[in-house]
Amino acid sequence: MSKKIAIGSDHAGFEYKTAVLAFLKDEGYIVEDFGAATADSVDYPDFAHPVATSIENGQNELGILICGSANGVAITANKHQGIRAAIAWQNEISALARQHNDANVICIPARFIDLELAKKIVKTFLTTDFEGGRHGTRVNKIACT
Repeated sequence: MSKKIAIGSDHAGFEYKTAVLAFLKDEGYIVEDFGAATADSVDYPDFAHPVATSIENGQNELGILICGSANGVAITANKHQGIRAAIAWQNEISALARQHNDANVICIPARFIDLELAKKIVKTFLTTDFEGGRHGTRVNKIACT
């Protein structure tokens, strides 16, 4: 795989992040892990900001963020210009986030889905292309000027 992927989590997503990271490496992706390094309690912005920044500056192409509900990491990542972070708890939502919204960060709610579904959501996110067209027009209206 040629895509460079950033991944990060807080303590609630640490177990899933560890498993998803191993899964992605087995799939041949180049993955940069921004932490957390343990399941000890941490603050999700400390990991969501570096993942988003790495995409903003072109260091990584896509990002994966995992926390308990996915809300905190999504809100944080979406503060960055050019980041379109989407929460996905079903595989179809992951596909639509890429196809229709050109999402570049997927946010996984570890407390609400099982690990196998999380891996499937991530794989769909990484292998689905943006459709462009009318969706491109809409995506271009997202950024504040």
